Amino acid sequence: MKYALPVLNRERKEKRVNKMAENLTVYTVIHQPQRVKLPARPIPAGSTPAKMKDYLFDEEINKYYLNKVDSECYTPAIKMFTELMEQGWKMSLGISMSFIEQAKKWNPRMLKQLKKMVAHPNLELIGVEPYHSFVFYLDIELFMTRMKEMKAELEEFFGKTINVTDTTEMFMSNDVYFALQKLGFKGAVMDGRPWLLEWREPTYLYTHTGQNMKILMRHWGLSDDVGYRFSNRNWAGWPLQSPAYADWLRDTAGDFVMLGWDFETFGEHHKWDTGIFEFMKSLPGELEKRGIKMANPSEIIDKFSNSSHTLDAKEFGCTWAGAGGMEFFLGNSAQQAVFRLMHHAFSKAKLTGSKKLLDIALRLAQSDNLHLIQWAGRQGQEAEVSAYFTPREWWSLGPDRLLIEQQRVYINFIRAMDSFVK
Repeated sequence: MKYALPVLNRERKEKRVNKMAENLTVYTVIHQPQRVKLPARPIPAGSTPAKMKDYLFDEEINKYYLNKVDSECYTPAIKMFTELMEQGWKMSLGISMSFIEQAKKWNPRMLKQLKKMVAHPNLELIGVEPYHSFVFYLDIELFMTRMKEMKAELEEFFGKTINVTDTTEMFMSNDVYFALQKLGFKGAVMDGRPWLLEWREPTYLYTHTGQNMKILMRHWGLSDDVGYRFSNRNWAGWPLQSPAYADWLRDTAGDFVMLGWDFETFGEHHKWDTGIFEFMKSLPGELEKRGIKMANPSEIIDKFSNSSHTLDAKEFGCTWAGAGGMEFFLGNSAQQAVFRLMHHAFSKAKLTGSKKLLDIALRLAQSDNLHLIQWAGRQGQEAEVSAYFTPREWWSLGPDRLLIEQQRVYINFIRAMDSFVK
């Protein structure tokens, strides 16, 4: 999921400059976390890995939120995008295995419709980290193994080849870039923040010096106009209409614009009565009037590879959350404590040699468990967004106990593995 600071009163240049972007590529991502069970439950001695999961993860809450979002977002948005693609719209979609697992169990009807949507020739399937986890911080080789397995599983399930990848929260760093390149991906997506690009623009194709894998930059400003600000009545651009937005896209200099959105933008983040569905349905016609051509990420790579620019992947990782750094996930002491426990749970699971226990540790390493406590000790809009996505069932514990009980989930799991270490 993406969360960003709002940009208010941003001026739009009406005067065009040379080389306006005539190409548009759209990327969306679907993910549902596997929420932990709070308050934490002690795990009885001798519990099997399968039984441990019953004490660690709250399947009732996960089922509730999957179906809640389906009624507001997944089913109507799948229908909308399928109809748009029939009219020539193109888009790309990343889907976490965490989401697919839950949809298989609790909403196979919706998953069937999603599978039909993915089969459309105008949709490109993007590979994402299976559990939306931060495994690349724990073990880069296991990260590569997981991404390789994900690619094979998604290609078999959807019957489409994956050439371009996302990671978790659009994370990118120097080592992750080289890991993805070793796996053979043609390209990867990344958030085009000004502090990262410096004097460059996000509207060109990039690659690390002397390397081959291409980077497509999400235009964070234009993306967040829809993904984050669309229903904000205090935003100078509200109410956003498709003709104005198409003008903004057409008046952007560069080779192409990449828009990146949570799939949940449509109906969940912005409810149906905000006009988000009507906006999207009218957008393709406005794009066509302005001569904007749609292309999927692989088509953008093929078209602009010979004119790509250099941008070296940084040693400190960036994401599309908050201000674009890892501070959104590791910026307070509560997040740092859980992150350490993620490490310890992962290391203990490796000591057991059990693939099932290691799988549980990776589920516990999902980025959501850090995002959902971003609000601790903070104020402002980022903290408000984090608090909004924290399950309302947890708030009955109170903020302090909520944080303690979340840590206890990891501690209980670590201790429950004692008898598995030989």
